[in-house]
Amino acid sequence: MSRGIDYGNLMHQAMRGLIKTVLKGVQENGLPGAHHFFITFDTQHPEVKIADWLQQRYPDEMTVVLQHWYDNLEVTDEGFSVTLNFGDSPEPIYIPYDAIKTFVDPSVEFGLRFEAAEEEDDEDDEDDLDQPDDEEEIGADDHRPDADIVSLDSFRK
Repeated sequence: MSRGIDYGNLMHQAMRGLIKTVLKGVQENGLPGAHHFFITFDTQHPEVKIADWLQQRYPDEMTVVLQHWYDNLEVTDEGFSVTLNFGDSPEPIYIPYDAIKTFVDPSVEFGLRFEAAEEEDDEDDEDDLDQPDDEEEIGADDHRPDADIVSLDSFRK
């Protein structure tokens, strides 16, 4: 028998597909209106490609902005590459979708956050005790972030 449906991983795949679709549209048509993206990614991911000096400066994670100046955006099924300007120095980078931690478009208050499976596995028992139930999380407006961030933690087991 099957051990069950892994909704958490299915949601992650769907959200990464959404990012791919959005970036593909930007590749073909440019950024529409005021849209722009803050993309935070794991610089330790084995498939990330960034300059050595960027790796040294951002040893764990890095946030890039796709807004005013970017070039050579190429979107594939596994990730995307783009040339960005770092202090008047254009640098090509490659980010696989699996390395993305957050994807935010503040112009429309939209955001996605991906949690690492290793962190969840190590802290599952403690997190279950400390986290409010789903209804409390959804209804809590007092600590609402600037962007609606979808956390997929509650779907994983």
